[in-house]
Amino acid sequence: MEATKSHNHEHNNQKYQNVKEEKQHIKRNLKARHMTMIAIGGSIGTGLFLATGASIQTAGPGGALIAYGAIGIMVYFLMTSLGEMATLMPVSGSFATYASRFVDPAFGFALGWNYWFNWAVTLAVEIVASAIIMKFWFPDIPSIVWSVLFLGVIFLLNALSVKSYGESEYWFSLIKVVTIIVFIGVGLLTIFGILGGQFIGFKNFTLGDAPIHGGVMSILGIFFIAGFSFQGTELVGIAAGESEDPQKNVPKAIRQVFWRILLFYIVAIAVIGLIIPYTSPNLLGGDVEAIAVSPFTLVFKQVGIAFAASVMNAVILTSVLSAGNSGLYASTRMLWSMAKDGQAPKFLQKLNPRGIPMNALVLTTIIGGFAFLTSIFGDQVYTWLLNASGLTGFIAWLGIAVSHYRFRKAFTAQGRDLNELQFKAKWFPLGPILAFTMCIIVILGQNYQAFLNGRIDWYGVAVSYIGLPIFLAVWIGYKMVHKTKVVPLKECSFEEK
Repeated sequence: MEATKSHNHEHNNQKYQNVKEEKQHIKRNLKARHMTMIAIGGSIGTGLFLATGASIQTAGPGGALIAYGAIGIMVYFLMTSLGEMATLMPVSGSFATYASRFVDPAFGFALGWNYWFNWAVTLAVEIVASAIIMKFWFPDIPSIVWSVLFLGVIFLLNALSVKSYGESEYWFSLIKVVTIIVFIGVGLLTIFGILGGQFIGFKNFTLGDAPIHGGVMSILGIFFIAGFSFQGTELVGIAAGESEDPQKNVPKAIRQVFWRILLFYIVAIAVIGLIIPYTSPNLLGGDVEAIAVSPFTLVFKQVGIAFAASVMNAVILTSVLSAGNSGLYASTRMLWSMAKDGQAPKFLQKLNPRGIPMNALVLTTIIGGFAFLTSIFGDQVYTWLLNASGLTGFIAWLGIAVSHYRFRKAFTAQGRDLNELQFKAKWFPLGPILAFTMCIIVILGQNYQAFLNGRIDWYGVAVSYIGLPIFLAVWIGYKMVHKTKVVPLKECSFEEK
């Protein structure tokens, strides 16, 4: 009898321990379709719907195609690098963890906080943008009403479950994908005179000094815009830790990166450049207040779709909400992951029974809300917050390239067979080296104009590059305090914690 009681007691203890451990783990509830749409939706936003017009106006249709094509190739290599690591080690907060494991804990610490800050500020940017967009339909309702409403909706989508985030992102992304496919179809029919009644052909690619306007420097000038447009593709790495079957779903999502970039950006830019002359002043509308002159709107209007502005306004609103939704998700998971690794306060690693890191979610929402309030009560503070986050996406990409290079070197140094990798990045080491080099070029050259004309524009330099010294200060500060060193290749850990 005593033995039976003892056994039952041990069984109950084990059962309690299992339940406790289950509560401390995130839920792997993201299905293949969620992962695919997170990967696709990550690179489609206002960068495509609005900024492409200004890019074509600046560098001509040919220059814009070259710039977006080059950045697209860089992103492809980055995503295959991330895919190789995330398939073997699917963890939330992925690339900060990889940087700590394969480069230096200080580098991972700086990368993680850098990325969290980027998305926390981006959350504020998107709720500001959503309010501006709603002015299109409801000009008399105060902006703060819409901003608070949308922040609440985004918070709830993230607080309910990871599945609710995945499901909302699936539908947000589907709306964008359908819009682009319809746009490309309408555009091609317009170019060949089937719609609009006039054959356009390739004449706008030979107008003035087209296809490339302004030469090489104009192409370099829009590299940063193109890179910013693609930011968010790395979200699939963050989501890998909550994928239902990461070994299958992550590679599937990653493999689609190159083709979606080719289709959605390259073909869309080609269609815009063929239909609208790069000299058109309407193409200059590159911000959310200029919905009516989105190049997509211009093309739809040209074929007689009278409600084009309203349709594109709705699509751009979904893009903004999608970016805010993904931003809150990514920054929350990054904060939770760093807390788990001892690089953020311990209370942030607490999970609720649904597997949501609520403390990290609430803190990120508060910081995003604070950044939003600065846009109302102190434009200068908001502007500097925005500028400080400007480079962070590229720094994160740079971190992915460095981490993957060291990951593969450590893998072979420890005598492991590359066939163990269920997904292998092609063209190693060329891929991460090329991506690293291009990231450096974009980061250092984003405001090269500040160094021209025989004098340095110090304010322009400060505004453009403020994110770089902040990142370096965090990295070096952590390194000095904790005396961290570069992790030897043979000591790099591939185990999932």
